Amino acid sequence: MSNTQRNYDAEAAALPILDFDLRMHEFMWRAFEPHIRGGWALELGCFHGAFTERLGKRFSDVVVVEGSKECIEIAKKRVPYASFVHGRFEDAPVWIDHEQKFDAIFAIHVLEHLDDPVLVLKRCREWLKPDGKLFLAVPNARAASRRLAALMGLIPTCASVTDRERAHGHRRTYTWEELDADILDSGLQMEYSTGVMFKPFANFQFDKAIAAGIIDEKYLEGCYELGKQYPELCASLVRVCTR
Repeated sequence: MSNTQRNYDAEAAALPILDFDLRMHEFMWRAFEPHIRGGWALELGCFHGAFTERLGKRFSDVVVVEGSKECIEIAKKRVPYASFVHGRFEDAPVWIDHEQKFDAIFAIHVLEHLDDPVLVLKRCREWLKPDGKLFLAVPNARAASRRLAALMGLIPTCASVTDRERAHGHRRTYTWEELDADILDSGLQMEYSTGVMFKPFANFQFDKAIAAGIIDEKYLEGCYELGKQYPELCASLVRVCTR
């Protein structure tokens, strides 16, 4: 069941702002782009609006549902032309009818935060146009970095939720099979599946290595290409779904 007592402002404030996370947007977008056609988009969760800004350049209208009032205020300054709804994804009043559903819905690193992800996926199915698409990305429990962390004894298992992750709202870390099970339980169909960005380091280690000049853009590009060959070792699992 959903927990209505969560403090979404506090969870957002606990999320570290790392350059690697922002760079991941570009690589996720590259995976999504062949399936995007434009129109009217819904974004579930915006944080500070970086991905929202990207959507605004491709879609004619963008609606955002966000649980943190503080995040909405920050994102509004960055993307003033988007429409923002403050509320939980489970029961937010999104203004749609049978003629005005969404061409695309984006939930980027959102499902792992939800108390009931299947419920939200079912709502997404209802909000989509008959030919609309849902774009999903979640952290991968079996990323190379998490496998290493488990072998080093830093986390009990690859799928463990750390104290730091729990502080900024994580409820789970998805395996490939668990993500697909939630999608199928919601009634959605999967059109495309992949992993994005082979991940040998933790996010903060990527940031430090980039800042020190140890790795560069060519290295990141190599990780992106290698991830296509080994999606099970990637930072994020990506799905494109239809009704």
